[in-house]
Amino acid sequence: MDQTISTLLILGASGDLSSRLLLPALGQLLTKQPGYDVHLVGSGIEDLGPDAWKTLVSTAFASTDSQGPAVDSLLAGTHYQQADVTKADDLTTLLGLCTGAPAIYFALPPAVTAKVCDALSEIDLPEGTQLAMEKPFGTDERGARELNARIARLVPENQVHRVDHFLGHSTVFNILGLRFANQIFEPVWDSNHIEKVDIVFDEQLGLEGRARYYDHAGALVDMLQSHLLQVLSIVAMEPPATLEAGDLRDAKGMVLRATHVYDDDPAAHSRRARYTAGSIADRHFVSYVDEPGVDPANHTETLAEVTVGIENWRWAGVPFTLRSGKALGERRREVVITFKPAAHIPTGLTGAKEPTVLRIFIGPDKMSLELNINGPGDPYTIERVSLDATFEAGQYRAYGEVLGGILAGDPSLSVRGDTAEQCWRIVQPVLDAWRADEVPLDEYAAGSEGPANWNRVG
Repeated sequence: MDQTISTLLILGASGDLSSRLLLPALGQLLTKQPGYDVHLVGSGIEDLGPDAWKTLVSTAFASTDSQGPAVDSLLAGTHYQQADVTKADDLTTLLGLCTGAPAIYFALPPAVTAKVCDALSEIDLPEGTQLAMEKPFGTDERGARELNARIARLVPENQVHRVDHFLGHSTVFNILGLRFANQIFEPVWDSNHIEKVDIVFDEQLGLEGRARYYDHAGALVDMLQSHLLQVLSIVAMEPPATLEAGDLRDAKGMVLRATHVYDDDPAAHSRRARYTAGSIADRHFVSYVDEPGVDPANHTETLAEVTVGIENWRWAGVPFTLRSGKALGERRREVVITFKPAAHIPTGLTGAKEPTVLRIFIGPDKMSLELNINGPGDPYTIERVSLDATFEAGQYRAYGEVLGGILAGDPSLSVRGDTAEQCWRIVQPVLDAWRADEVPLDEYAAGSEGPANWNRVG
């Protein structure tokens, strides 16, 4: 294996993201790909001694049953350094602990990330340094543009990984394979045959102690602005020539540049709501506004819907609705492609006449094609059937695929700088309309499908 990265330096290594997602995925990656020889350096504001740090890493590795020579080697040589990562001197000390070309993972809030970039501009980075950053990338379009400018002074764009774990290899390749490797789908993948597309990510989880971040972000920024627009770009892109980084990212960028709020009317084509007290199974939820750390004056939504359009020849006139929410009664993670109804059904056929629907489920990845066929009894009666298939699961957790790309220096599945700015541009009119109270903040009971006056999406 050609390994370009020698050290993974995690800034914010003592936080939840690192212990719950990054480190378990790293252990899994080292177990399944023992050719990786990675030195791990962690840093945070907490004062962790060597034993406490190794215990934290070992516990995270154990959660994915990570083991083997590569894991043992990493544990033997890993190091943690307490530091203020917004100071150039502290960052110089951290880089001195790295060997070879480091990948610097910013497990940090956007405001801190910007300060770290300013500090990094004061020092010389090792050749080949990779930068990996969590969403949200900036806090608005202007902030994303300014952060891009900061980063451009540090390393070339192809050494920047704006992480979106929704874009793991398996999910992206499953959608691309379904689209482009089947003649039955690609010729009808356009506005002539498709009525609408819905991308839904509904969770049964509530706030889960994330008020510090979530109460200033909300469902729109947390999910639609990042994850769901990235899924849209894969579903709606033009066929890329190859799956190399340049072609794949160009295709995504092109379709997002053509995307805008439907009819340019955010008040008419967006909805927001937040949950009140309720129950899901045997778990009771208090109202969102009563969650610890929540400020009701923020008017933070926990359920967001936005309909967008794509102004190009393939998708003109097709509404794409993005929806995500918390504390909902049904867990839904799917792309729902509804085809136009049949042009004519012969007189005499009765029964189900709904349009064909293709559902692509995310995590676990599978598909369902809903069709109308003649029933087993009366041949004049149409019945609804579903053809189902399960995609091959990926080798790793989503963050394992993310780290694999970072350590290999491959930005194919990361978000390019201009694309990050486009995602903010798309949602900015909605944010402005909501801040001006042009869209009501509805309510729904935890455990329900959403507000009673909303129609079901998908």
